[in-house]
This record gives sequence, structure tokens and C-alpha cells, in this order.
Amino acid sequence: MLLLDQIYSPLDLRKLPEDQLSRLCEEVRRRIIDVVSNTGGHLASSLGVVELTLALHYVFQSPVDPIIWDVGDQAYAHKLLTGRREEFETLRQAGGLSGFTRREESEHDPFGAGHASTSISAALGIAEAKRLKGEQGKVVAVIGDGGMTGGLAFEALNHAGSLERDLVVVLNDNQMFISRRVGAMSGWLSQRLSGSTFNRLRRHIKERLTSWDHYGEDALHFMRRLLEGTKAVFTPGILFEGLNFQYVGPVDGHDLEALVSMFRNVRSLDGPVLVHVRTTKGKGCTYAEENPSRYHGVGKFCVETGELRSEGKKPPAYTQVFSRALVDLARKNDRIVAVTAAMKDGTGLRAFADSFPDRFYDVGIAEGHAVTFAGGLASQGFRPVVAIYSTFLQRAYDMLVHDVCLQNLPVIFVLDRAGIVGEDGPTHHGLFDLSYLGSLPNLTVMAPSDENELVRMLHTAADFEGPVAIRYPRGSAVGVKRDAKVKKLLVGRGRIVRATHKKPDLAIVTIGTMLHPALKASKVLAERGIEVVVADARFSKPLDEVLIVRLAAQAGRVLTVEENVVAGGFGQAVCACLQKRGLQVPVITLGVPDCFVAHGDPQSLRGQLGLDAGGIVKSALDFVKKSQTGERRA
Repeated sequence: MLLLDQIYSPLDLRKLPEDQLSRLCEEVRRRIIDVVSNTGGHLASSLGVVELTLALHYVFQSPVDPIIWDVGDQAYAHKLLTGRREEFETLRQAGGLSGFTRREESEHDPFGAGHASTSISAALGIAEAKRLKGEQGKVVAVIGDGGMTGGLAFEALNHAGSLERDLVVVLNDNQMFISRRVGAMSGWLSQRLSGSTFNRLRRHIKERLTSWDHYGEDALHFMRRLLEGTKAVFTPGILFEGLNFQYVGPVDGHDLEALVSMFRNVRSLDGPVLVHVRTTKGKGCTYAEENPSRYHGVGKFCVETGELRSEGKKPPAYTQVFSRALVDLARKNDRIVAVTAAMKDGTGLRAFADSFPDRFYDVGIAEGHAVTFAGGLASQGFRPVVAIYSTFLQRAYDMLVHDVCLQNLPVIFVLDRAGIVGEDGPTHHGLFDLSYLGSLPNLTVMAPSDENELVRMLHTAADFEGPVAIRYPRGSAVGVKRDAKVKKLLVGRGRIVRATHKKPDLAIVTIGTMLHPALKASKVLAERGIEVVVADARFSKPLDEVLIVRLAAQAGRVLTVEENVVAGGFGQAVCACLQKRGLQVPVITLGVPDCFVAHGDPQSLRGQLGLDAGGIVKSALDFVKKSQTGERRA
């Protein structure tokens, strides 16, 4: 019988003799590989912390000693050891386990995650709450070296050092974000903090100290303190001990015996402690170790070879279309520069970085800095293209307001993963951008309905004197024929995509990729005797008010469709437009209701939200029927 099948909680783990932990690690690693090969998910990051996870749960007593995982994409082994083993095959599936830590899932997930650099702040808050309630126990935060590039992490370290609470910060140093780590912190951790020079010196001095017994205990104590003090010169002590943390490490993150021994010692220390652990991303899986970026977040794959399972030929992804278009644009315009926040591969900027290394900037997990840095570049005549996932730009909202829009600087924000993203769930759905961007003066907001439109919008933005945001979804584009010559758009102008020769019964106005299910729905409605005109707004800000008013007047009723929350979104902007023009026509706004959308297959989620062709048909039929009934009564 497998050891893993006997683990129902960390208490069962702690009953195992220490010499069986290595065997359990291999079983955990195998289970992660087997399940993720069928569900997709974060493979390399979770494989890299298997020994670390077992050692933490073997020594600390979760949930009395809460363990907070930064981001949470490396917490698969944690889930297996904390009562979720039997559900693990439902990972990232609708109704199943989340791909990240989630408070609703388990008492062993004390704080939900999904974005980086939050763990130390949350852990310090939990530690302070335990003190105020008079509760015992340590609090542990596990943060990657990539997460340490975020300013929030250092704000928390600074605060923790001043409070001096019993907080253990585990720095999981694998020299990676999703791609290779960048920045000064990378050099610091990779070279200065490797500790190899210090370790050689320490061994040499310890050998000499064994012959110093005749000098007495005080002399030995002094020399040992001097030895520990030299850590500040050769190891992270100079950085973290300066923040009032006791520094321990670096420790081999795959040496179980060393990890368990070290954590036992750390658990007995008072005050804030930082443990520096060196790990290998993708450990124990050859193809994941060799290419950790590819297997960070991966689709379904063959366990034996690591090859991704083919889903048939598809059009290129929107990310690829953007990538090629930006490189083409940059060849003609040397003012174009590109900025990302540790997402060179995810946002499609690798090709740009390879082609124009002097014009590419990866700032690390620091979205706020990315935005203000881009503002500085724009103030000096450059055209920065800031490529960030929709959900991550939320982290830089203040900078977007004050440092770009207020000064009307021509920064181009390219928001990948807008709308439903699927299995990564509520922390990664880009369902708020039309709302949080729509209220900002000076900002122009576009959403392409296909890959041609994306290229047109990028070229339009490059020549526009002011900040622009372009949002587009994850996954394959539509597959339309590309323009031989790029046509720029008139800012604030939409287009009619489906007209009718008769007086329309309904005008459907869409934004972004909702155009295509709306077109499918219009054909079904036409078969049922309902004449529909369909428009693609292209711009959610500024709206094409002339087009919207004309369609509303012709049809007498308007249905808007957006893959965004209804509150403050595109549909409500259309309502405000009609109200301002004094046009009294009924409007139905289709979008995401006031909720966080769970994880699951993207198309299934759209169906549940009524944002597929079937949902639009149903809403349109109900709308027309009710309004016609009301007209007859009137």
C-alpha cells in the first residue's frame, strides 16, 4: 500500500518515521505528475517544493501553525497532505479543487492566493491576530525569490522586523519567476547569497576552534559569535538581518534530513526568522527540470515524454498575434519599447525581447513600478507597450490613474487574459477591466473582436496621443483572413456587422469577442422571425454615441453583451449614453453578475453566465416578448 494513501491529514504524516519521508516524496511527486497530465496545471513549481512541503508539515503543526503559500501555484503537495488527496483528480475542474490555495477548501488554507508577493503581509496579520487572541503557534510564509521582487514583500518584511512577532518566512529560491528571474535581486541571491565562500570559511574556522578549549568558554563563545557575524558578509544576513530577521541558510531544499533538522531548530526561535532554501523547479521530472518555463503552467501532456496532447489545428492565439504585430510595428518605429512584469512568455514579449533587447524591460513582479516606469519613458517621447494580464493590472491601479492618465501620457496597455480564463479561476479571470478602466479620464479603451482587429488597434494606439488600453482574451483567435495592409481605426467609431433590410426588432451591441456568439444568435433569432442588427462597438471608451443612438432609435430596444462584470461596464455606459441623449428605449445588459466566477472550462462558464449564443438567444427572446407585451398593454 502506498504511504500517500494513508495520509488524511498532516497528523498522519507526523506519525511516519523520518526514514520513510523520502519514499513519500516520490509518491507525492508521481501523483502530481499523473494528475496534472490529465488536468493541466502548475507542474514545475509544485514539483520543486515537494521535500520542502513535507518538511514543513512534518515539523510545524498546521492549522495551529498556519502555513501561507505565496501565489499558491506551488501548493499541490500541500493539498495532497491536508485532506484533499481523494479529490486531487478534480484539480482545476468545474466543482473540483482550485489550482491555488482557497480558504473555503480547507482549514489548512488560512489565506487565499493567486497573485504574488502577498504571503508575508498576510502571515504577519495572522501572527498579530494570534497574539491579540492569546493563541499559541508559529506562522509560516512560503515565498519564491520571484515574489520577493514585489514591493509588497519588502513592505511586510520591514513591518515584521519592527513588530518582532514569531513569524517564519521561507524564501524558496529557485532562480525563476515563470521565466528566468531578472533584476538586481537575481544577482544578489544567485551569487552573493549562495553562501559557498562563507561555508568554506566556516568549516575551516570550526576545525581550528576544536583546538581552542584551553582558552576557556568565554573565548569560544566570542569566536562563535564572530563566526556568525561574518554571515552578513557572505550570505543574506546583511539584507535580512538588517530588517531585524534572524537568517538561516542557505539550505538544500531537496535534502529532507537537513530541512527537518533546520525547521525543528527554527521552530524553537523567537521573533522573525527568514529561512533561505534553494530548490530546483520541476525537480524529479526530467522534462520539467530542463524546461521549467514551459511546464510552469501546462496543458494536458504525455507523462512519459512530456509532449502536450494535440487538440487539433487551431488559429494562432491572440497572444501570438499580438507578439508578431508588435515586432513588425517596432521595426518601423524605434520609439516603441516593451515592458512586462515577470511575464515575458505569458504576454508574448519573448520575440520582442529577442529582436530588440535594448528596448525590452522585465521589471519583475512589480506591476505598479512597470506602469510608472512606462510613464517616465512616455514623458520623454517613447511609446511604451505595457503587456500585463488584465487581472494583474488591477495591482497598479493607482499608478494608472496618477502617473499615466492624469498626465495624459501615451502609454499603451495590452491586457492579455481579459474575460473568462478558465481553470485558473477567480484570481485570474479578467472580468473587471472594462469597469475599472472606463472611469478614467484621458484613457481610450479598445477590445478586438478578432485577430485582424487586434492588429488594427495596436497600430492605431501607436500613433495616438494619449493612454490606450487594448484588452483581449486567452486562447485561440477566430481565424479570419488577415489584412494585407493594416488599416488604422477612427478612434471612438464602431461598426455594423450584421444589418437588416427591414426595421429591426432588436439591436445587439457587443464589445470584443462577444461579437461572434451574438452573430450566431442573430441567425437563430432571424429563423424565429426576429430581425436583428448587430454592431461591434470596438471602443468601450469613448463610445460611438452616434451609432448607438441611431440603432436604438431604429430598433426601439437594445441588448448589450460583454465578457465583463455588468457593474460599471460597457452595457451601463451604453445606458448612460442613451439617457444623456434623452432616448427612452429599454436596454438589457448581458455580462457577468455581481459575483466572483469559479474555475472551469471557459466555454462551459460562458454558457452558465448566458454569454454564449444560446444564452443570447434566450435573453433576446425574453426581452422582445416582454417588451412587445408591454407595448400592447400600453
